[in-house]
Amino acid sequence: MSVIDKKYSEMFASSAAWYERGKNAFAGGVTHQSRFVAPFPTYYEWADGPFKYDVDGNETIDYVMGNGSLLLGHNPKSVMDAINAQMGKGTHLGGATTHETRYAEAVKRNMPKLDSIRFTSSGTESTLLAMRIARGYTGKDKIIKFHEHFHGWQDYATVDSGQSTGGIPKATLDQVIVLKADIKAVDKVLSKRDDVAGVIVECNGAHFGTFPLQNPTFLHDLQEICLKHNVMFIMDEVITGFRLSKGGAQEKWDLDPDITTMAKIMAGGQPGAAVGGKKHIMDVMAKTGDLIHDSSKRVAQAGTYNAQPTAAVAGIAHLDDIWNTDVIELADAAALRLKQGINEAFIKNEITGHAHGISSLVQVNMGYDCDCDRNICTMPFEEIYNSMPVDKTGALKRAVLVNGADAMDWNGLCFVVSSVHTDQVVDRTIESFNQALKDLRTDGIV
Repeated sequence: MSVIDKKYSEMFASSAAWYERGKNAFAGGVTHQSRFVAPFPTYYEWADGPFKYDVDGNETIDYVMGNGSLLLGHNPKSVMDAINAQMGKGTHLGGATTHETRYAEAVKRNMPKLDSIRFTSSGTESTLLAMRIARGYTGKDKIIKFHEHFHGWQDYATVDSGQSTGGIPKATLDQVIVLKADIKAVDKVLSKRDDVAGVIVECNGAHFGTFPLQNPTFLHDLQEICLKHNVMFIMDEVITGFRLSKGGAQEKWDLDPDITTMAKIMAGGQPGAAVGGKKHIMDVMAKTGDLIHDSSKRVAQAGTYNAQPTAAVAGIAHLDDIWNTDVIELADAAALRLKQGINEAFIKNEITGHAHGISSLVQVNMGYDCDCDRNICTMPFEEIYNSMPVDKTGALKRAVLVNGADAMDWNGLCFVVSSVHTDQVVDRTIESFNQALKDLRTDGIV
């Protein structure tokens, strides 16, 4: 047995037992496709600040951070106080609430280019609704998405996103045009077709920026081309929203999307998400009293848990902290320290690889290197893809995990950094990563 596998089996023995129970309860043994780690996932009991604790009592420095939703770390006081105060007043009031209005106002304050919004409960629902709005407003059917860009697990987003397309009708898949992230290719397609309703883009590149876009140029060019061809420019800010800046990628890089999708950070770890956009576009959802419009042209949306009170108050508190404090700057500084430390670890261990990334997202690849500025990597898509196949990515994740830190994995690791990752915590992580590289070398993986 390898060094890493031996450590893993010994450290997480109770998780192995829980996985056996999980296999009898869940299809595939897990409830989210990213939670499986070979040979079995780690089961967690509780978390606080930058740490989480599994069923074996191991303390792990967390860089998954609620799949990117916890900019303030686990259990931030402002958010927990808001949730606890609301719990005794009702978790679902079955009607409009003052909370949802204040929640919408907080979102619009941070993203002032949004005229109006509608709440959903997840990023997947938001991208589905955004595409429906684009089709309803334009009267056109097709959506353009980019190769490997992830917009949730809904039918129109799944194709060419790194997910299986099982169960999706071919007729649905045919409504989606997949292109490489190449501006000329987008312009060429839109110049030849008049049936495209919108173009959706993961604003920092596919999979949390694993495959970076050369921003801000790419997004500005895409916005211009969408405007030129009268096509909806849909910015998927599920990842970048309220992280790259208080107003996300659109405020950081001065963009003006037709439609924006949001989730994760906007709900402070609760199930909350939204779609926002220009008033004349979003009004396609409004009832007008016209029978034909309201019955066949209006874009319908329901959702039992849209802006549910506990999610709404958590989101308000989270967004208020982002607006009123320097939490983004703290997270960005911690990410920079981590990125520099990881790059030094590669050099120290004489292993080819590097860390890059913008704001508080740190991407790690092994096996290839480039002369990028370590912010937006310039490695071609194919090199990033080939450098971190599933087996190498899995080995790196396990190696880091058995040495005390957890990160998201998808063609490499993504460390999602929060404002509570202090210098001391980051330095511990760098030591963990350094040992992880040594273990990978011992096992002959690098």
